[in-house]
Amino acid sequence: MALRLVADFELRKDVLPWLRAQQAASAGAGARGGGAGVFENNYESLRVLNVERNGNIIYTYKDNKGNVFFGLYDCQTRQNEHLYTFEKDLQVVSCSVNSERTLLAVSLVQSTKEGRRNEFQPGSKCLTLLVEIHPVNNVKVLKAVDSYIWVQFLYPHVDSHPLPENHLLLISEEKYIEQFHIQVIQEDGNRVVIKNSDHLVRERVAEDFVWAQWDMSEQRLYYIDVKKSRSILKCIQFCADENFNLMFEVPLDISLSDSGFKLVNFGCDDLQDQEELSKYLTLCVFTNHTGSLCVCYSPKFDSWEQITYSVFYFHKGHSKTFTAALGSAGSRVTKGITFLNLDYYVAVYLPGHFFHLLNIQHPDLICHSLFLTGNNEVIDMLPHSPLQSLSGSLVLDWCSGKLYRAFLNQSYLLQFLWNTRLDCEKMAVLHCVLSCGQDPQFLEAKIIQWISENISACHSFDLIQEFIIASSYWSIYPETNNVDKLLPYSSILTWSTVHSFKGYWENLNFHLEYVKYSKPHLRYNNSVVRREWHSLISEEKTGKRRSKVYVKNILYNAVKVISNLETRNLEPRLTPLFQEEDNHQRLLVGLMVSELKDHLLRHLHGVKKKKIEQMVLDYISRLLDLICQILETSWRKHNFHPWVLHFNRKASAAEFAVFHIMTRILEATNSLFLPLPPGFHTLHTVLGVHCLPLHNLLHYIDNGVLLLTETAVTRLMKDLDNTEKNEKLKFSIIVRLPPLIGQKICRLWDHPMSSNIISRNHVKRLLQNYKKQPQSSVTDKSSFSIEFLPLNYFIETLTDIESSNQALYAFEGHDNVDAKFVEEAALKHTTMLLGL
Repeated sequence: MALRLVADFELRKDVLPWLRAQQAASAGAGARGGGAGVFENNYESLRVLNVERNGNIIYTYKDNKGNVFFGLYDCQTRQNEHLYTFEKDLQVVSCSVNSERTLLAVSLVQSTKEGRRNEFQPGSKCLTLLVEIHPVNNVKVLKAVDSYIWVQFLYPHVDSHPLPENHLLLISEEKYIEQFHIQVIQEDGNRVVIKNSDHLVRERVAEDFVWAQWDMSEQRLYYIDVKKSRSILKCIQFCADENFNLMFEVPLDISLSDSGFKLVNFGCDDLQDQEELSKYLTLCVFTNHTGSLCVCYSPKFDSWEQITYSVFYFHKGHSKTFTAALGSAGSRVTKGITFLNLDYYVAVYLPGHFFHLLNIQHPDLICHSLFLTGNNEVIDMLPHSPLQSLSGSLVLDWCSGKLYRAFLNQSYLLQFLWNTRLDCEKMAVLHCVLSCGQDPQFLEAKIIQWISENISACHSFDLIQEFIIASSYWSIYPETNNVDKLLPYSSILTWSTVHSFKGYWENLNFHLEYVKYSKPHLRYNNSVVRREWHSLISEEKTGKRRSKVYVKNILYNAVKVISNLETRNLEPRLTPLFQEEDNHQRLLVGLMVSELKDHLLRHLHGVKKKKIEQMVLDYISRLLDLICQILETSWRKHNFHPWVLHFNRKASAAEFAVFHIMTRILEATNSLFLPLPPGFHTLHTVLGVHCLPLHNLLHYIDNGVLLLTETAVTRLMKDLDNTEKNEKLKFSIIVRLPPLIGQKICRLWDHPMSSNIISRNHVKRLLQNYKKQPQSSVTDKSSFSIEFLPLNYFIETLTDIESSNQALYAFEGHDNVDAKFVEEAALKHTTMLLGL
């Protein structure tokens, strides 16, 4: 299934054997009752009561006499410990133990004959007790009231030594919350007792609320009170210094005035019949380390045909409401909707009906969330018992007594990626898989394999483009949480008051400030790089390049990126990339380094410059590496060899496939103006010459799909002989080369056509600033091999220009190009045209 639930704890496996051993030991010592057999009859009473911040689990059961047993399972040592036993037939409402395991707080009510809680007939009481359990000693009555009470010890973040004071929350059904300050002292060695137990200090934390949720991991209390029919969400942060602060209060666009009283994560709640959860609203708050804050809300069911729920993305400043069909009106729903926190995602499901996976990191793009409905095996395989999402990825099944860690199932999502036909599901699952973060190299290899097999399967978005952008984003995201505001996370984007606290609150504040003040251009784009790169290329063509120091620094940035990439990839590459200079791509890489670094330095405050510089190198290295990986996968798949780069051979079907993939990569990177690995254009051009007819090849070149690099054209001139077909190809290529490269390439082709081109360039250069001078009307015919007056006159003029200023007009790199060379080239060309 899409969710992978890994059991951290099971009552039946981790507690039951120990209890049976205790029973057997007691029976062996002469205890009555038959030991394990008696306990077997009372197995239904064994249940989890609470999960504390340190992961320890408190559980209870009743023996055959009705005595209430409290035990603790230590998640670190995986050992059980007996905490306390009440020798009365009572029903447990709530229980909590302090971090030092010296105090036990418990809330109990009298049991009816049927073993269930009574409904508080006159004279009945709910007792809230504080018990000294190190060793078992005094019992202090904190409350004796006609309403339910829940208890929860606070766990400070400083666990290095026992604290002299403990703090206990009491949550009353009368809609108030109190905090008790309990000082303890040691007597007679290790005996811990309550100091001044008759005068415990207490204070009101909240009142007049209708809903509350406890975040055990971060020690936060969320609650909602209703003022003038408005639901106000408030958050209190408890600190290690005994203080607590109201962090925020925000209105919710929901009505809770007639919803009754609801608690979340204050231990096991069996006030409600688990089979009738659909009658109650579901509301929970989810956060994660990146500063996200979501409120998930599902009202009472008012229809058996559909269900509606809302998600408030406070860190993004908006909310969304979703409606899911439940099928036929006769399919009665008896279980409530389940919300699970999966870090960057929230899972929302109703077993047998629908499963939604909401991307809370980027909720603005609905295509990044997965929606499955109807008869789907993903839905059918979900747990049917109600699950409670605790802090982080912990999930508790109160019915079975199992504590899970919930993860996205990578292997299943990859399989789903291969099988689904909908573009929206491909997009959503692609981001789900990349965000998992477990073994990213394995995941990327699997995704690249899928892309290679389904290169044209997506019509709504560019598959390669989305993968490159998303994978690069998720590779750098864990280094600092705020880069999601500064870096693109999807190719379909347009590239164009909280207290001052650290940690979570600092991240949340950053999100809120972004929502309040940000503009669309805050996210990085390559528009500046595009303009600067085109400017540098234009200057290169005209020979008017700016400061050499500036260009040298840009190229050095590219060297650092390529070095960083090679350092991270120790395996030799099969593809012939990074084997040539390719200054144009190196300029693009270097410019992107410079611009992205400046962008992050402007907006990413509080992060050291060296870390930002390394992040930039890693990010751009990843962009290039992903392109290389796609090519490597295709190269291995088709079992390519080095001889594929030679021109004097026919193209195979495998070369056509690789050429197609390279063309798709080029399309993906061009629209975002991303750099390509040096050597990419050479390889692409070589394959293009192999695979395309001449007219198609020239069309690709003229439209910028194929770029004629000096390396590729040099190889073409050397590899191909001078057949009529090859001569036509060579000439078509040469006339499309930039002048500087063309002058070099023509020297490699020993052919009248290349001599003609060289001569034309030489003559153009000599006559560029020529001013006609008076000459003798008599031409010395003896110096010319052919008596052709126009040619003789022209050659004589060139000779005079060359002799008058030899240093100025010397043809760089072509010392033997002179008037005599031009004359011979002209005659050879004329002979060829006349067919003589």
